Amino acid sequence: MADNIKKQTDKEVSREEKNDIPKVTTEKETNEKSAEDKLKETEDKLLRSLAEIENQRRRFEKEIKDAFEFGSFNFAKESLAILDNLQRAKIAIKNDKVLKDNKDLEKFLENITIIEKDLISIFEKNNIKKILAEGKKFDPNLHQAMIEIENEEKDPGTIIQEIQSGYMLGERLLRPALVGVAKRKKSKNHEKNEKK
Repeated sequence: MADNIKKQTDKEVSREEKNDIPKVTTEKETNEKSAEDKLKETEDKLLRSLAEIENQRRRFEKEIKDAFEFGSFNFAKESLAILDNLQRAKIAIKNDKVLKDNKDLEKFLENITIIEKDLISIFEKNNIKKILAEGKKFDPNLHQAMIEIENEEKDPGTIIQEIQSGYMLGERLLRPALVGVAKRKKSKNHEKNEKK
């Protein structure tokens, strides 16, 4: 029995050493801890608020930058139709049999060319650039294939015809280039195999 009492007192001592028994704290210590906790919480909230404000500032700056760079995106896209129509008109006038005999045709075409160059100059000043397509490898990010043309001289996937010019506004695609892409000419044996 004496051994049991000794074991119990040893257990009680070891619990006290391990701080298993709750300490009695004074009211002053409780207030100090809560004040320190409140200060830490307030500091944490302040830091989070400052971080959120900084993130919001960055988002607004990016939106303003995008608005300046790409705010005219729709206007620029619609303006491309003017350039296309000028180029089509020039080709149609050159190919018109009745107008070919007119002595003032060259002056008229010269004026259209001046307007076309002015429009291209305005596009370049506003960071609108033509996509160079012919002779390049087909890129689905910049080009839209309209037809495949059998061609033995060019590698498959090479652009051999530009149907409509494509344009970029800065780094953003304004309009893809409509192109004709080279493909290998099928042999007669290959065609027979496909039919089977």
